[in-house]
Amino acid sequence: MHFRRTAVIGVASLAALALAAPAASAATTTVRAGSATAPAYSGRVQASLLGTATVSTSIGSGSCNESTLTGSIQSDGTGLTIDSATFATNGGPCSGTVSSTITPENFPWTGGTVVYDTAHTGGRDAAVTIANFRVRAVVNIFGGITCIYGGNLTANGYNPDNPNRGDTSVAEAQVGVSNATVSKISSGSSFLCPSTATVSANYKLLGESTPGSGTYDQSLYVTE
Repeated sequence: MHFRRTAVIGVASLAALALAAPAASAATTTVRAGSATAPAYSGRVQASLLGTATVSTSIGSGSCNESTLTGSIQSDGTGLTIDSATFATNGGPCSGTVSSTITPENFPWTGGTVVYDTAHTGGRDAAVTIANFRVRAVVNIFGGITCIYGGNLTANGYNPDNPNRGDTSVAEAQVGVSNATVSKISSGSSFLCPSTATVSANYKLLGESTPGSGTYDQSLYVTE
């Protein structure tokens, strides 16, 4: 039954970048370019996987080691949109005894937010919401088994100098999730697909120092 676990590997990578925002107002949030006191930042953002994203189900576990998501954000934390995403292991399908091709769908994923966490819950600096994601995985068995996962995902956001960030060797903003649950979309999915998966992953987040350049080299902070 290893083919089932490969169907949800890409969701593990996505889960690192998503967070169901608390009730705090986004009006108290400012995304900044370069430091906690720098000018506000609105524009393109890119999230790159750090290390390995893992997924566990009742029937096993698996991983991806490559993933990139790109999108945009407003300086007040509203308007987070994802318009492209990729998932792979060493340039090929995510790991498993049967290969699985993971294709994000229904771009752009709109309605996301970044919310500064004044309570610093669990040591984080922010909550980030990716809304309305959808991922299709076609598993190469029995002529192809299709599994679809979607909805909203949850994670924690950390500034580049926060010692609680997932990878302290990387001095950039990071978003991560540990043992989060994501759910299958029944419509279009095989009955063989697991209904839920538990995911863990961590991404670094960068903006553009030159707007529109496509070069993501700008450190980002989230403040009040």
